[in-house]
Amino acid sequence: MPGGAPYTAGSSEADFRAAAASLAAQPDRDVADRSVALLSRHYGLAGTVSTLSSEVERTAEVRLQDGRRLILKTSRRPEAADSFAFQAAALEGLDGTSGFVAPRLVHTGGGTRTFEDAGVCGYLQTRIDGVPLHRNIPSANLLFHNGCALARLDMALARVEPPAKDRPVLWQIGCWPWLMSLDQHLPAGKIADHVRSAMADYSDTIAPKLANLPWQVTHNDPSPFNTIVTAQGIGFIDFGDGGWNPRIQDLVIAAGHMVTNPGLPLGGAEPLIAGYASVTPLTALDTRLLVGLMRARQSALILINYWRSHLFPEDAEYINKNVGRAERGLAILDRLDPGAAEAAVLAAISSHQPE
Repeated sequence: MPGGAPYTAGSSEADFRAAAASLAAQPDRDVADRSVALLSRHYGLAGTVSTLSSEVERTAEVRLQDGRRLILKTSRRPEAADSFAFQAAALEGLDGTSGFVAPRLVHTGGGTRTFEDAGVCGYLQTRIDGVPLHRNIPSANLLFHNGCALARLDMALARVEPPAKDRPVLWQIGCWPWLMSLDQHLPAGKIADHVRSAMADYSDTIAPKLANLPWQVTHNDPSPFNTIVTAQGIGFIDFGDGGWNPRIQDLVIAAGHMVTNPGLPLGGAEPLIAGYASVTPLTALDTRLLVGLMRARQSALILINYWRSHLFPEDAEYINKNVGRAERGLAILDRLDPGAAEAAVLAAISSHQPE
């Protein structure tokens, strides 16, 4: 089968619970002085450090004395070692590729991808300069080129073999069957109804067909916050949720975030889908399952983030940054029956061309 043998990451309830426990813990809070010391000891670098928003690990921007900016990720959690090993290897594997922009891994002074220091593990990467997609006006041309770049990213990731690609991650598709255990945190009303309908459709009609899709390593979170418009092209950051998924998973996620216009069958995601398909043509099964997978991923985002904002109300604004977009998109896609959804995808692929 193209893309490798199918394998559902996090496919047991135990894996789901392990992944949920990781996101139920408070984010790492480290002091800047510790990061400065780690930077000096493992990389021989000096600079100022400022903390950035992050779900789990501590993410910090490093400004070197020569003006360069880097990103340092650290954590005290045992499970972070696998996550950082995956992320660092994925970035190393993307070095030298073209058609998209990605951060570059910075090796330690000893030549390793990651470091461990008195219970703290971490790695260092370059920072991409540009404007996040959510701050841009999403023109059809921009979305088409976003889709092209995403397909090229997936082509490159298909050749990467990072460790821990099957580690438990709540966002990965193998955990979706258990996400409805979080539905008590949903507000009553149409959104809850849309979520339950989408997840039932996923369990009943989509999940049984996943083994027939090509699987590979994917980014697994190419959201508008992790997609950067740069002078060199479209870039992608934050590979922390990446792992072993259906090949079209990144298209599912990116397109799902672009469903915003109720006047269009796919809500405005059409050019992004067309751009992706112009580089990596969709199979008949990809086309048939795409919208159902988009609805399920939107529902997963809603379920996970309502649950996490209940756990961490002080961080609710950051946690819920994509929830409104997912709710609107799910309401738009809920109008389509399977035949209409497949027809809309085919129409999008055939009718949208770059300017």
